[in-house]
Amino acid sequence: MKTRGRIIAFLLLIVVFAASISTTAQGVLNNIKLGLDLQGGFEVLYEVQSLKDGEDISEEILADTATALLNRVNVLGVSEPVIQVEGEDRIRVQLAGVEDQESARELLSTQANLSFRDVDDNLMLDGSDLKEGGAKDTFDEQGRPMVTLELKDPSKFADVTQEISQRPFGSNLLVIWLDFEEGVDSFSTEMSKEDPKFVSSPTVDERINSNSVQISGSFTVDETKDLAGVLNAGSLPVKLVEIFSTSVGAQFGEQALNSTVTAGIIGIAIVFLFMVMYYRLPGLVAMITLSVYVFLILLVFDLINGVLTLPGIAAIVLGVGMAVDANIITYERIKEELRVGKSVKASFKTGASSSFSAIFDANITSLIAAAVLFYFGTSSVKGFALMLIISILASFITAVWGSRLLLGLLVNSGMFDGKPWLFGVNKSSIHPIEEEFDTLDLPTKFDRFDFVNARKKFFTASIVFIAIGAILLGVFKLNLGIDFSSGTRVEILSEDSLTKDELLTYLESIDYPAEDIVISGDNKEIGVIRYKDDFGQEEINNMKRTISQEYGAEPNISTVSPTVGEELAKNAVYALLIAAIGIIIYTAIRFEWRMGVAAIVSLLHDAFFMIAIFSVFRIEVDITFIAAILTIVGYSINDTIVTFDRIRENMKRSRKVESEEDLALIVNKSLRQTLGRSVNTVLTVVIVVTALLIFGADSIRNFSLALLIGLIAGTYSSIFIAAQLWFVLKKRELKKVGTIDVEAEEKKWGSDEPVV
Repeated sequence: MKTRGRIIAFLLLIVVFAASISTTAQGVLNNIKLGLDLQGGFEVLYEVQSLKDGEDISEEILADTATALLNRVNVLGVSEPVIQVEGEDRIRVQLAGVEDQESARELLSTQANLSFRDVDDNLMLDGSDLKEGGAKDTFDEQGRPMVTLELKDPSKFADVTQEISQRPFGSNLLVIWLDFEEGVDSFSTEMSKEDPKFVSSPTVDERINSNSVQISGSFTVDETKDLAGVLNAGSLPVKLVEIFSTSVGAQFGEQALNSTVTAGIIGIAIVFLFMVMYYRLPGLVAMITLSVYVFLILLVFDLINGVLTLPGIAAIVLGVGMAVDANIITYERIKEELRVGKSVKASFKTGASSSFSAIFDANITSLIAAAVLFYFGTSSVKGFALMLIISILASFITAVWGSRLLLGLLVNSGMFDGKPWLFGVNKSSIHPIEEEFDTLDLPTKFDRFDFVNARKKFFTASIVFIAIGAILLGVFKLNLGIDFSSGTRVEILSEDSLTKDELLTYLESIDYPAEDIVISGDNKEIGVIRYKDDFGQEEINNMKRTISQEYGAEPNISTVSPTVGEELAKNAVYALLIAAIGIIIYTAIRFEWRMGVAAIVSLLHDAFFMIAIFSVFRIEVDITFIAAILTIVGYSINDTIVTFDRIRENMKRSRKVESEEDLALIVNKSLRQTLGRSVNTVLTVVIVVTALLIFGADSIRNFSLALLIGLIAGTYSSIFIAAQLWFVLKKRELKKVGTIDVEAEEKKWGSDEPVV
């Protein structure tokens, strides 16, 4: 009965999971808000400047400005706008899904200070003479769009019109301005232009007694609606200066979404297949819990009202590879217990318990790196970090609790007793229980490798690479993207394939000559152009308008001011330093300080490896590169922590270490025992990263490449650098004390492994 009951419970849970996911998944997906890089739109970081010299920008002024911007956004009808006050004098605006980006940006940045002046630019009336909310878009008698404004004091307007009407013909004009700049704008200059800056300049022939003013001109219906809306929203109490902006065309967003989701499905499907083929029954359970994991992180993201970006999708896909890590650690432990002759039930219980410590420590160190990235990240990088944090927590829940619950039901049913092959263990590799064989003495496929004695070769190889890399880095420098060097980046999407010469000629014809042009995309349909100057709003609007007419799709344009570029570079350094310090402190407390030092040296080795490769091959380094480094920092420490956890376990079993040979044996044994796990886990992550690299959006290709390089470097350092470096440091202690009494050092190793 117990057997049948547990199997029924397992099947019922599967039915519950399947029913819950199938009935709610579509709703969750529909509710999740897409970022501007997935549906088009733009993001602007404004620096708030006072209209009066010497006036400070207070919190109240910032709040009022943010409110005024929100009112203007409401005029546009944009759903889910993001308007955030940052620091003491900045406001970030993100509008996803905006079709007319040019009008939207102009609507946001205009101060909306309406003024009525004579032809000599003398102020006659201003916005204070108008009733609040009294602007309306309507039509004149000829059916032309216009805006009417209600007056507070009609007699004042009558006096002004009487004065203007008495002036000579040609001078009897009432010039209506929006955001007139003293000393910069003038009617005499603007009147000769085809598209003057003033709104209109009607002729006044007589005194006008009226409760309202009509503003007419060559307006479209949408323009009158926008003008009325911005006037009703109120003028801004400050001047807004763009210091960072990025805009994404709708076609780019749709293409990026489709290609990255496809890449994710391919990568995850291959991981599922690998787990089932290699681990069999536990692999099947992992496939189920990983499906729940993907649904769970999307559900949480929806509940916290998060905005899903392109890097966020990459974080989900990457998280699947990392979630497999916890399953593999547990399954490898179970296989070890089966190989010493224990029953399936006993192997599951011991394997699940002994693997908890390594999984817990690995996830905490990854969380440290992700939390630092979230704190220092901006925009889509912050979204990536948030999704990574959710992924780590969700993977811990599904792998530690979910997988063990489901596998426990199957194992404890008794149906699989005496069937170790269902757990990936051949009968020929199992030792009889009577031999009382210890799992730490099991032979491995890697017993012929002497990692410790070959340490000098590994150290020398790394030192030589670092030296060569440092020289090449000094010669080539980093190919910094505009995130760090400032400037403007333009990405053109064409229906046909592009050539560099063709694009160069076209850009010269529209007065935007460029030297830095890269053609990319599967069919050479994407052209990426970089300019050293950070373009202003007018230049960006003009370029978007011109290019979209030529190529049929709005280009992506990002611009970063020198100030923001410098800040991003500084924050990137801070993020790496703080993450490194956090990891070394945690590792030192949980293990010992020597392991913390060894872990950080190996992580710095990984980071430099990635930097050097990007430098030599002239791959562009942008803000997502820092995200990749911190992700690898978190992932690489996972490998290292698992090895250190096994070293700790082997040290406890040895009780005393009396010679260098004893210490070398412990390190070699630990590396051999965890190498299979390291290979399998890095393989699963490499699968999903490679899928992103090959099938994912072009805009995250460099990010995916950085991850792939970092994974290779991280695996190398975890196996060949970290443990051997700890051996060197520990050997010095051994020389000083003669014998290391492990039991006396228990507190240095952290708490005992919890039993679950």
